[in-house]
Amino acid sequence: MLRRDRYVTATLALGVCLIVSSAIVRTQPTAVRTLTEQEMLDMMQGSSIQASRSSNTEPMLKTVRDAFAQGKKFTMVSLRDVRDDWHVAVPVGVGGGGAWEYVRERTTEQKLPTIPDASVRAVQVLQTHMGVKFDALIRFEGAAATLQTFQAASALGIPVVDACPVGRSVPELQMQLTFVNGLPLAPAAAVTRWGDVMILDRAVDGYRVEDLFRAAAVASGGGVSAVQNPMSGKDAKASVIDGSVSQAILFGRTLREARAQKRDPVAALLGAAHGVKLFQGTVTKADMKGDRGFTWWDVEIAGTKAYTGHVYKVYLKNENIVAWLDGVPDAMSPDLIVNLDPETGDTLFGTGLGAYPMGKPVVMVGIPNSPKWRTPKGLEVLGPRHFGFDFDYRSLDDLQKTRPAFRP
Repeated sequence: MLRRDRYVTATLALGVCLIVSSAIVRTQPTAVRTLTEQEMLDMMQGSSIQASRSSNTEPMLKTVRDAFAQGKKFTMVSLRDVRDDWHVAVPVGVGGGGAWEYVRERTTEQKLPTIPDASVRAVQVLQTHMGVKFDALIRFEGAAATLQTFQAASALGIPVVDACPVGRSVPELQMQLTFVNGLPLAPAAAVTRWGDVMILDRAVDGYRVEDLFRAAAVASGGGVSAVQNPMSGKDAKASVIDGSVSQAILFGRTLREARAQKRDPVAALLGAAHGVKLFQGTVTKADMKGDRGFTWWDVEIAGTKAYTGHVYKVYLKNENIVAWLDGVPDAMSPDLIVNLDPETGDTLFGTGLGAYPMGKPVVMVGIPNSPKWRTPKGLEVLGPRHFGFDFDYRSLDDLQKTRPAFRP
């Protein structure tokens, strides 16, 4: 009996040690890095490039400067340092202009107060619903979504993973590699600007998450803040693009240094991004249609300099999706098609998501997206046929082989 008691005691002690050891491993600090103000500013500029559409960089830069002046801290962790047992999630802003714009008018008349932290609340709601605490967040896409993710992570005291499930901005929520790899988008949560809370416990698939949250965004007169893709660190490592936030910092730093050194910022960016110059000209047509929470643009650019006499056309669904040179497909999603100011290298900006200001000089560039998209399922989700075109995806490298050569 004494021997058995000793065995039980030893076993219990070993179990306690294992539990304590597991808790210590989980809570030990990992290689989380605090970002400098300059890194955050460069990131905002670079994330505008990654958006693959027009993006207003200046307000994001001001928000970052104000945050540092208030003593706020932004942290990041590399994908390789994310532990397999971590809980991570992806915040996202869902746009929703269109038919229900009257909701904004009514809520303005009601003087309905708005909340400043819808993204943070969405994360907190999903944590409570799932009974977990997220160890890190992953940004969904470029532009303002990057800033919003870092703001939410800062408020929650957790890092952002140096990764992305998309590699650019996209118009629909299921357009991400996590969905391509079979991971569910739900459970998910959304919070409106007035503080309404929605929990999506289960969904048939990622397309239905898009349908439901887009409907909520339209019904909210312009958008909701959502958080989706709750997953383990192990699943995240297999389903996202590593280093995409560092890439944004690189793009921003490259433009900043080129401007300071009086070098061509577009040429410098193309070198850093392994991209190609597609066209240069002046915007001569920019027809927009807004419906069901999206903006569609039909854009034409008349060539200038070496491109004089040629025409470039771009189809947008919120973002640049397909481009044609003289009627021949020249670049297409999932790769990035970016419209840049030839003087600054920054993205163009105008009224409306994806806008091309009429008469504006523009340089069109192509940047390859991650090869992870070049699978049958990836191209089904984000290739040209998804948007109704009757041709298959061709990479930038492949398309460059048959296009005319333009000399500076």
